[in-house]
Amino acid sequence: MQINIKATKIDLTDAIRDYVEEKMNMLEKYLGDIKVKNCDVEVGLISNHHQKGDIYRTEVNLQIPGEILRVEKTEQDLYKAIDKVKDHLMRSIKRYKQKMIDKNREGKDVNVEELMEV
Repeated sequence: MQINIKATKIDLTDAIRDYVEEKMNMLEKYLGDIKVKNCDVEVGLISNHHQKGDIYRTEVNLQIPGEILRVEKTEQDLYKAIDKVKDHLMRSIKRYKQKMIDKNREGKDVNVEELMEV
């Protein structure tokens, strides 16, 4: 999966880049045979003047066939924000896959009912 990483109001160090790539690559096992068209990740500070609280933000836009999964999280620690985004994105992928399975089942059920009426 090709991952585009952007840093806002912070320096994008190799450690941050590697951590983001590691977490996003973990999602491939949940994606299975779903082809990812684009994966944009933005990490950074909310603003320059905040000193306390949830000051780090991570946003991921994952473009897959028929949909864009978007998750944004803020945390006190950048790495926690990245972890939370990964966890939430994992749930979104599972929901997307279940929706596709349900659509396929609905289509097959309709065909079976039509055959039974004949």
